[in-house]
Amino acid sequence: MTTDTIAVLMPGDMGHAVGKALADAGYDVVTCLSGRSERTRALAEAGGLRDLDSLDAVATEASLVLSILPPASAMGLARDMAAAMERSGARPVYVDCNAISPGTARDIANVIEAVGAPFIDAGIIGTKPGIGPGPRFYVSGADTAPMQALDGKGFQVLGLGPEPGRASAIKMCYAGLTKGTWTLHTAVLLAAEAQGLTAELRAEFEYSQGQALAQMEARVPRLPADSGRWIGEMEEIAKTFADAGVTPGFHEGAAEIFRLLSQTPFASETGETIDESRTLEETLREAAKLIPKKDAKSGS
Repeated sequence: MTTDTIAVLMPGDMGHAVGKALADAGYDVVTCLSGRSERTRALAEAGGLRDLDSLDAVATEASLVLSILPPASAMGLARDMAAAMERSGARPVYVDCNAISPGTARDIANVIEAVGAPFIDAGIIGTKPGIGPGPRFYVSGADTAPMQALDGKGFQVLGLGPEPGRASAIKMCYAGLTKGTWTLHTAVLLAAEAQGLTAELRAEFEYSQGQALAQMEARVPRLPADSGRWIGEMEEIAKTFADAGVTPGFHEGAAEIFRLLSQTPFASETGETIDESRTLEETLREAAKLIPKKDAKSGS
């Protein structure tokens, strides 16, 4: 199969960088910006993506469609693209690259395959193209050759076999560690802040947990900017764990931490507007104001 035109839906932080890497490698990269924000439009322009006026046009022009967007929107886009394929008569390969559970990946596969289009399950691990070594795309499905042909085009592509869901599963397990750890750090710090022990705990961390403290200082002030879209990812991780017979409680709690951070004034920031000077303590003070107050009499 020759893949000359590739669609990236939608060009957010990761999507536009993937699109740029593919454009730099010589592909015609398209998207559909109908109803999208000004920021998304700016990112698409920065990535060199060509805007089409409808998903029907995307289905007609692209031989490969990469879905890269917040996990809560993954199923909706799959249904919209399946409808566009039905209307246009085109059947491009649909690649779900979102942070979703294996069960959700299989549900999306059913939607795409029901209209006769090929489906590839993909999980992205690592930083976006252009930063460090770039990400790794793990892929699984009956025929992953169209994605494996992109190996080395700004990212790595690694096959995990013919079963849809395996690529999503490895992404869920990986993010369960990384984002799960960041939310554990935040929860510990918020508990200390709520009890007036931030300075004392920090002193102890400086003495005995210097590496962990450095990670907290580097990461926690940046979490609010991504918190809204990571709530759904934690819920998908919890679903993954539950389906595997492992407690989902850790990541249900992680979703609650992101939900709280999404209510802070800092949640309106983007990757371009994050206040790099904001300290860990400043972030905690604002977030702690949102912790529900416990009724001393009822204990709830």
